[in-house]
Amino acid sequence: MIRIFEQQDMEPVLDIWLRASIKAHDFIDAAYWQAHVATMREVYIPASETFVIADDSTVLGFCSLLDNQLAALFVDPDYQGQGLGKRLLGYAKSIRDELTLAVYTENTSSLAFYLAQGFKVSREQVDEQTGRGEYLMAYRR
Repeated sequence: MIRIFEQQDMEPVLDIWLRASIKAHDFIDAAYWQAHVATMREVYIPASETFVIADDSTVLGFCSLLDNQLAALFVDPDYQGQGLGKRLLGYAKSIRDELTLAVYTENTSSLAFYLAQGFKVSREQVDEQTGRGEYLMAYRR
């Protein structure tokens, strides 16, 4: 079930974000992600429209939208590969006519996922915070 984020989801969402970020971005030191947990809690999640995918009372993943930007899409590493990310992205696409996102060029599995879901690379740039290359991608219904 996909539903709107509730305050009680904060800790599971942050846990998923941290574990999935470290796993997907093994080319960036884990300390970078650990140092940004408070910012996620205090700035990014409150500023975004966030949806969770849950099984009964367990949050399995989430996505966050900031206007038409897909600011986050993360699935608990223990539940990846089961179509949950595709379901979350499908939901986001159903409520927006267009979406943009940024993905690290080194994150080849996520890049392949977004390409398979209809996103196109708009341009390449360098992420100022990490110094890593990233693709800006766009989707239009």
